[in-house]
Order: sequence, then structure tokens, then C-alpha cells
Amino acid sequence: MSETGIIIGEDGKSRCHWHANLPDYLKYHDEEWGRPVTDDIRLFEKICLEGFQSGLSWLTILRKRENFRAAFAGFDFEKVALFDDADIARCLADPGIVRHRGKIVSTINNAGRAIELRQEFGSLARYFWSFEPGHNDRPKVVDRATVMANPTTPTSVVISKNLKKRGWTFVGPTTVYAFMQAMGLVNDHVEGCYCRAEVETMRDALVRP
Repeated sequence: MSETGIIIGEDGKSRCHWHANLPDYLKYHDEEWGRPVTDDIRLFEKICLEGFQSGLSWLTILRKRENFRAAFAGFDFEKVALFDDADIARCLADPGIVRHRGKIVSTINNAGRAIELRQEFGSLARYFWSFEPGHNDRPKVVDRATVMANPTTPTSVVISKNLKKRGWTFVGPTTVYAFMQAMGLVNDHVEGCYCRAEVETMRDALVRP
């Protein structure tokens, strides 16, 4: 890996270093991470899974993602908001997910808060994308040093505070920024990664909600 955070895959393509050429992680890097998302279910799923990831690696969560989807009704927040004590017990007994009571309860709570956001803004997408940083708020060069030095940003701090004010939990600034990176609100594929130009093209073509 160079100082710019690039590694070369077996296919000869230059990529961000963090997937370490692990097949499932590489697929996530190439096909999902940073590509703009405006689907409410996917946005809700991701912010919840980022909460579960706190203190763990994203790879751990990624490899359990299908189990999480099964446990939490596909992250349909209308359904998750109706979960009761029996559902909490079910999730706590599920070895396929992270069995952390606080994070499970948080997901159920946040489902209710997501319904409130949609009622107020029309969609979760409209709410989250309203915080998209402007061009002047982004670094001139996105390289490994820049990304490593900025686990939070002023925007992620603002979103975090706003969500907490609305009753959301497990949405600290670092969690929110990881969500922003993954959902394409910013393009943090480093310079030299072949995905960076693809993501930028998608962001340019995106009709903001």
C-alpha cells in the first residue's frame, strides 16, 4: 500500500486499500461503498448497521448483514417500530447478529424516529441529502492521510446533533460520517481508485430528493 492508500488488485485495478483484497469486502468496495443511495430502507438499514458496528469492524457486520436483515424485517422501519419485548428476546437469542441489547433496542427506537422523519420531510432521503456538503466544504484532495485524519466532519457533527435531538440513538458523529461515506453523500474513494470517477459520475447524474 502506498502513502495515498492505494492497492492493486489481481485484476490490475487500483483501489482504496481498506478492503485488503478480501473477496466479499472487495465486492462491497466496488459495487456499493460510496455509490449514492436515495432509498429509505437502505438508508435506514445502513445507519442502524453502522450503530451495530460501533466497537467492531465493518467487515464483521457486512458478513452478518443477511442475518441482520432477517432479524429486523428487512429493515422496513414501519415493521421494526412495532417490535416488542418478544422480538428483543428473539434478537438477543440470534447467534447470527450482534447480540447487544442496547443496539437492538436502539434500532427499534430509531425505526419510530425514522417514521417521524418521513412524516416531516417526505422521506429519509430528503432529510439526509439536505445535509450533503457543498464543493467548498470538501477537501481539495482525497487521499489516505485526509480520510484517516477526518473520522468526523462538521457536517457529520451537525447531523448527529440533529438526530439525537429528534430522539435517535447510536448516531455519534463518527457513525454518521461512516454512513455518509457509504451512502454517497460524499465521495471518499481516494485519488487513484478506479471507483472514484465512477462514483463522481453517479453523483453528478443523481436527482437529489
